[in-house]
Amino acid sequence: MNELIAVATITILAVISPGPDFAMVTRNSYAFGSRTGLLSALGIACGVQVHVMYTVFGIAVLIAGSPLLFMTMKVLGTSYLIYLGYKSLTNKTVLTLEEAAGSVPSPFAAFRMGFLTNALNPKTMLFVVATYSQVVQPGSPLSHNFAYGLFMSAAHWVWFSIVALFFAAPTMRRRLLKQQSVVDKSIGIVLIVLGASLAFTKVVI
Repeated sequence: MNELIAVATITILAVISPGPDFAMVTRNSYAFGSRTGLLSALGIACGVQVHVMYTVFGIAVLIAGSPLLFMTMKVLGTSYLIYLGYKSLTNKTVLTLEEAAGSVPSPFAAFRMGFLTNALNPKTMLFVVATYSQVVQPGSPLSHNFAYGLFMSAAHWVWFSIVALFFAAPTMRRRLLKQQSVVDKSIGIVLIVLGASLAFTKVVI
């Protein structure tokens, strides 16, 4: 029971802390509506499973022990976040609610954006690896380890779904779309800074 409480507490605190996932879901939701935001939230939840799988099966130890492999992951994650940030920062299209309805990304594109933002984020990797290596006992059944992973995904899905619904509310969308240029540039800067900061991420097992 203590193990479960520890995993739950760490997960909730990690999920609600601001980061690339929050910035990406916020922009997708206010710019394109709740469906796009919710699909991005689902993509984030599925992206968590990438980290869970390689952690449970021990590949995380290889990543931690291979500077080149971890550096490759950091470069991919950094590049993707900076790319998203650049697109938001340089966006010159000013939308109304009606216009936004005609430029909504496909369901797959919305899901993919959420999935890649999380799956390529070394900070999520650190969170998952640290949780399993420091909290979960070595003798824990494999079924328990996967159950913890499902809880992590579920927590991400619930939280970012709430974020999506909040920023997709018509009143909130109208307010944000009126200031879209400022909001997009702010989110773009945040994503670029977060992406660049991944270059300084270290693994401690």
